[in-house]
Amino acid sequence: MSADATLPGLSKERAAPPAPTPAPSRSPRSAMSSYRMPAYAVEQETPQQQAEVFYLQKQIQSQTPMILVLEDGEQVKGCIEWYDRNVLKVRGRTKTLVYKSAIKYMYKVGDYEQ
Repeated sequence: MSADATLPGLSKERAAPPAPTPAPSRSPRSAMSSYRMPAYAVEQETPQQQAEVFYLQKQIQSQTPMILVLEDGEQVKGCIEWYDRNVLKVRGRTKTLVYKSAIKYMYKVGDYEQ
């Protein structure tokens, strides 16, 4: 065979590569609705959580002076301004955010003092 000879079915010109196929289109709305974050799942409140919410709301409305005893023994004195699932905001000499996980127990000023 000569160098110029070609095999049957092949041409001397190179064929262009096939065009890429477009990716299936998704609307942004369908992509967002199918993704769920477990941290934001709605949790059912237990009776203990309901009691905690009721107690905190009562203390906030009446502006009851409270003492929060933390796990390390430190005491935070003041009125509870607001709360969420993880934190209490206490207004005393200064405004302080206290993690609920750091609270050992709390009581009203005057209840257990001697």
